[in-house]
Amino acid sequence: MAENTELEKTGVVVEALPNIMFRVKIDGDENDTLSYLSGKMRLHRIRVLVGDRVVLVLEPYGGKARIIKRL
Repeated sequence: MAENTELEKTGVVVEALPNIMFRVKIDGDENDTLSYLSGKMRLHRIRVLVGDRVVLVLEPYGGKARIIKRL
């Protein structure tokens, strides 16, 4: 069985970029992370604006993060 190695973190959207990409500042971390919206958020047209608190899923190999929930 494969283990679920995805990490969920919360953060604040710092910048909105083209093509549904966002720069997010993760709580407790000084670096910004490049992230994109998950498929369900696109499907239900949930809008994310600068200053919104979001939940991210970080990939174990350090790629882009996926925004899965807006708080």
